[in-house]
Amino acid sequence: MNATPDAISGKLPIVLIHGLWMTPASWDTWAERFRAAGHQVIVPGWPGIDDRSVQDVRSNPEPLKGIGLKQIADHYERIIRTLPVKPIIMGHSFGGVITQMLADRGLGAAYVGVAPGQTAGITTLPASTLRTGLPILSNPFGRNGAKPISKAHFHFTFGNDLSRAASDALWEQFAVPSYNRVFFEGVAATLNEKGGVTHVDYARADRAPLLVITGQIDNVVPSAIGRAIVKKYTSTSSPAVVAYKEYDGRTHRLVSQPGWEEIADYAINWATSHAAVAA
Repeated sequence: MNATPDAISGKLPIVLIHGLWMTPASWDTWAERFRAAGHQVIVPGWPGIDDRSVQDVRSNPEPLKGIGLKQIADHYERIIRTLPVKPIIMGHSFGGVITQMLADRGLGAAYVGVAPGQTAGITTLPASTLRTGLPILSNPFGRNGAKPISKAHFHFTFGNDLSRAASDALWEQFAVPSYNRVFFEGVAATLNEKGGVTHVDYARADRAPLLVITGQIDNVVPSAIGRAIVKKYTSTSSPAVVAYKEYDGRTHRLVSQPGWEEIADYAINWATSHAAVAA
């Protein structure tokens, strides 16, 4: 694959990677906006979710059990390698972790982590982030399970700018059970930079440009985590471009909270312009 635009549209394709407790439907806003702008947009589900509906995943979460981060990253790599050119890769939350893992494999023309989780060796762990994982991490015997997210916990993690009723309505529309193993692996890797499953080479010189975006009132990935990720990359001698953008008043729902259009436009404009320079 090369990093030149598609011969027909003249624009790079975009791969969107959803996060934990979500399906590809969480990206409907950005995906439609990017398609309207002429991009081919690919939004695959994690293995076990694939193209299943929210209701189907809730009724049968068995395919989610035991799936880990490497399996998910490998799944996306296989999809990306079928494309004729390197795409722009964007990931939300744990999808942002996977985006960084794919960046370490050199698979994209540019990358955007939207409220991305930490990769290996980044130990910043605000109290609200720890609370996010407690329902899963408090039961080590459930490591390979698939735990539903309660409406109350969804309100804390995704709907903290909303009334409980409005948050519950979003839960009905979007929420699916967790891949428990993903959480355990992600936390373990923060303390194991060299051997953690989310290991990346922060000093990699030929990594395509990476943008990290956070929301100022995000309980899951507070801005402190976004800044720590960027600092980890930029503290090396790598010449690769890494940038940071923070939005006031934004929660973990950066891809759908009112005003999402501003963030989507910034992300795609940054990615396309920096991909062109890098190419």
